[in-house]
Amino acid sequence: MICGIDEAGRGPLAGPVCAAAVILPPDFPIEILNDSKKLSAPRRAAARLVICEKAVAWGIGWASAAEIDEINILQASLLAMKRAWEEMVLFRPVDGVEAIIDGLFAPDIPIPCKPMVKADAKVPEVMAASILAKTARDRMMERYDWFYPEYGYEKHKGYPTKAHREAVLRYGPSPIQRMSFTVKKP
Repeated sequence: MICGIDEAGRGPLAGPVCAAAVILPPDFPIEILNDSKKLSAPRRAAARLVICEKAVAWGIGWASAAEIDEINILQASLLAMKRAWEEMVLFRPVDGVEAIIDGLFAPDIPIPCKPMVKADAKVPEVMAASILAKTARDRMMERYDWFYPEYGYEKHKGYPTKAHREAVLRYGPSPIQRMSFTVKKP
């Protein structure tokens, strides 16, 4: 069995990084999958429901903006991946699994791991992880918008858009701002 692992949220100026780990059954309808960035929000949401219902196992892991600032975004992404794996096996222990990780590096988990660049566009399990991580992080950023509406997190999800950079310069950093990331004038 293959466990796909991917993250979402490495590039934003605010909010956590989120990762997902997913094991799919042989009969999973892979035609609904793609790299999460290539799917519309409604198609991602529909795929998320199918993944959560039909996956053999799945888990979500997070690393906060404070953790990103403390250990850097790469290490925080790997930590979120490890947490996603740990959550998945906490609820559904699995044997005989190897992981394919999107990117150049692998988290410290107790199974064989193969990093693969662009795995989120090639491997169904990684595509599924990409979708779960992106939809979870987007929902989290929409919730942060309730607390900090002046920053517009519901619209840009913390990515460095002109509106986000202007809000940070106008109001100062929000409590979920990544302080180790530079905000340049738009």
